[in-house]
Amino acid sequence: MSETPNAPGAPAKIRAAIVGCGVIGRTHSAAVREFPEVVVTALVDVIPEASEALAAKFEAQGDPKPAVFPTLAEALAAAPVDLVIIATPSGLHIQQALEALDAGKHVVIEKPLDVDLSKADGILAAAKAAEAKGLVATVISQHRFDPASRVVDEARRAGRFGTLTSAVASVSWWRSQGYYDSGAWRGTWAMDGGGAIMNQGVHTVDLLLWFLGRPLEISAKTALLAHEGVEVEDTAVATVTFESGALAVLHATTAAYPGLTVRLQVMGSKGSAVIDNDDLAYFHASDAADPSESSAMGILGGGNQAAVELAKYPDDTVEALDPTVYPAGHVRQYRDIIAAIREGRPAGVTVRDAVTALATVRALYVSATLGQPVLIDDVIAGKYNNIEVHTGGAAGHPGANREEVSA
Repeated sequence: MSETPNAPGAPAKIRAAIVGCGVIGRTHSAAVREFPEVVVTALVDVIPEASEALAAKFEAQGDPKPAVFPTLAEALAAAPVDLVIIATPSGLHIQQALEALDAGKHVVIEKPLDVDLSKADGILAAAKAAEAKGLVATVISQHRFDPASRVVDEARRAGRFGTLTSAVASVSWWRSQGYYDSGAWRGTWAMDGGGAIMNQGVHTVDLLLWFLGRPLEISAKTALLAHEGVEVEDTAVATVTFESGALAVLHATTAAYPGLTVRLQVMGSKGSAVIDNDDLAYFHASDAADPSESSAMGILGGGNQAAVELAKYPDDTVEALDPTVYPAGHVRQYRDIIAAIREGRPAGVTVRDAVTALATVRALYVSATLGQPVLIDDVIAGKYNNIEVHTGGAAGHPGANREEVSA
């Protein structure tokens, strides 16, 4: 049986198992290699060639070669593991996280938390029990740790934007037909859990909720417009109402050839900000009691203070590096995760945060399926657990021409 996990401060190494050795598993492996205190001791994949190839890469880079296993249970039984990193298809996330937490391990789950919201109560309870034992359970939301996101979050916490009134979030990406054809699980409700919103847009949903607060209601439409043989949507639009009264527009697509940017605009009565492709493209916050006192009004009124705000993070220089080689966002989040493990505290992103984001995505799909607004709390309470979501509108509406499949 594997050894018990680290107590805060000891031993010197955090021993990690990566479950899933595909693209995102390799991203996690590259991220944790930036931290000498982490050693990858086990790789898990049902496809032996995938785990063996990643193990060989570790060895070629001069690291100890991790042991390879077909299942997480076998890895936990045979290898020393403190931290389990879950990078498998989305529909397996909670199941494997519960297995790791039950074994007394710290857990990092790649986004999204899962595809099945009905499992949320189980993972929330397990995460709470783990926290009481000093274990960390967290979900990847790496863009919360981008300098631009931190600037906006700190400004809104300090009230520098005044009353947050609205936001516009858009994920305008392109995915080829070959992308969906590359894996049998891609573009399926059972394993992908959705399309442009769940797979590509969930990080932007997370930032939207982080900035604007608790979501109350969502009204949405989805469509499959540019791909074939796919169950899920490649285009979605929605409006979201928040507890504060703020309103937001959410848009995501994988049918924006050749691929545009992810853009999030946050607007308030005393200031606004624009994050474009993770960069702070615009920031202005007025210190005046009445924003009408500003002499410069209109488009980009008051001037762009983005450079001044970003200067608060002079040590974070990874933006210039190629993200396909250096996963900067994951590295930033792992700084927090490793510190949380060492200090015996919760990580900056909680499982509950991920449940709220997952509930918002699920509510979007339910709204699009039923053709009506949906309350987020009703989704969390399980009111729509038996709804079979599909791509397109409600029955009889334009777009309702796709096969219905269970979410």
